Amino acid sequence: MTKTLFVTGGSRGIGEAVVRRAAGKYNVVFTYRANRELAEKLERELGSLGVVAVCCDVRDETSVKRAVEFAKKRFGKIDVLVNNVGVSKSGLLVDMDEGEWDDVFDVNAKGAFLTSKAVLPDMLSARRGAIVNVSSIWGQVGASCEVAYSASKAAVIGFTKALAKEVAPMGVRVNAVAPGAVDTDMMKEYSQCEIEDICKEIPLGRLARPEEIADAILFLVENEYITGTTLAVNGGWHTLCD
Repeated sequence: MTKTLFVTGGSRGIGEAVVRRAAGKYNVVFTYRANRELAEKLERELGSLGVVAVCCDVRDETSVKRAVEFAKKRFGKIDVLVNNVGVSKSGLLVDMDEGEWDDVFDVNAKGAFLTSKAVLPDMLSARRGAIVNVSSIWGQVGASCEVAYSASKAAVIGFTKALAKEVAPMGVRVNAVAPGAVDTDMMKEYSQCEIEDICKEIPLGRLARPEEIADAILFLVENEYITGTTLAVNGGWHTLCD
């Protein structure tokens, strides 16, 4: 029976790459919140391969439950969860207000909690399943002017390690990926000169392609003896950031 993969934030960037890589091998349900046009376009393109979009706000438990129930009604079960959706907020900590801080944590950390909580009961009953959380290099080493984002992504790593230990006896695996600089919309806040400077710091000399991160995510999904790990996919950049 074909397994079902549930991806949060799948209308663009890394999430879209996961959807495209998984299409045809898995049934895929991906969430979107604001990018309805992009989501519907992707669904039309890949729908014949078992790809379906659903609107969901990962900050809201009711919305998450509805999306998960939609996926289960469509395909019967959820075998894999990819907690991909994320937001960033750049700037000095002293200039950040409480609402901005809360929003970053609500999407990046609380979102992973709510979606994992929603899918885990069935995984635990089946005694198998996989969750992959998308963290960041900044969750590992921190970044100036990215304090909220770095802290939230570090929380995702801690969440991954702890949950992996909690559910491993029931056959459920939990891992994370920590991408470096990836050629997605998040990089649009940087000028071309700034991107070139970043690439000079990366030993492989370039940004990652979203597909390369997606491949790492699916590797963690499919290797059944890996759990509790955070896989750095950063072109060697961490060696200069540690």
